[in-house]
Amino acid sequence: MIIKNQVLNRNNNKPIVWDAFYNSNAIKKPLVIFCHGYKGFKDWGTWNLMAQSFKDEHLFFVKFNFSHNGGTVKQPIDFPDLDAFAENNYTKELQDLDDLITYLISNKNDYLNEIDTNNITVIGHSRGGGISIIKAKEDSRIKKLITWASVSSFGKRTSTTGDLEQWKKDGVKYVINGRTKQKMPHNYQFYLDFKANEQRLNIENAERNIKIPHLIIHATEDPSVSFDEALNLNQWNKNSVLLEIPDANHVFNSKHPWDNAIMPLALQTVVSNSIKFILD
Repeated sequence: MIIKNQVLNRNNNKPIVWDAFYNSNAIKKPLVIFCHGYKGFKDWGTWNLMAQSFKDEHLFFVKFNFSHNGGTVKQPIDFPDLDAFAENNYTKELQDLDDLITYLISNKNDYLNEIDTNNITVIGHSRGGGISIIKAKEDSRIKKLITWASVSSFGKRTSTTGDLEQWKKDGVKYVINGRTKQKMPHNYQFYLDFKANEQRLNIENAERNIKIPHLIIHATEDPSVSFDEALNLNQWNKNSVLLEIPDANHVFNSKHPWDNAIMPLALQTVVSNSIKFILD
């Protein structure tokens, strides 16, 4: 079964749009939740092919849009809602992930009989990796953690740094999306939220205190998030496992849109090793 664009409505908060890929047989399966990265969305590039691979190995795979990623319920692809994008921040993404986990393992979820609620893995790509690391440290419901091309510090990202005085004065700063050519707004609240929650959002502290298995996957030639960040994570957590992907970029040689029927070889390696890690 592939169930697309389910909507998790929440009181006083924007909805979360999510997909489920699974084999319908009423056998409880490990739950895998995938978190996209900065300027990402659940239907980007190869993510549907990737989800199918997890489904084929009898996992209950969920991918979703963070509530303020710039998509909408009616248009979950790309960034039609830049006002929401401007109001996104790290703590909202952590709350989104918390709400989704809570919903998926509750009686409100129509597919609960397909899910082993005691076997939850979170996968995070790029910024979603940082979110996943912090969430895994905070939430005992998560039993395994996998990060793909994850950041190792939020404080050093361009979305948190720059000309702070100008940002404060203007109330907003813009980043150009190279593909859509949109001016992506970041309201100053993003920085204020980070500073107010800086201790909680310390990825190093979270990584050092993670007690569950963590598979770190990173391309050695990643131009967006340096491979050194994977080395940091691996150094901070002696129980983590680091898998190096040679000759690949930040999205493991994928792109958007992706018109091929198969994933690039680098992503195939990432996915197969992730599945093995979950099932071991």
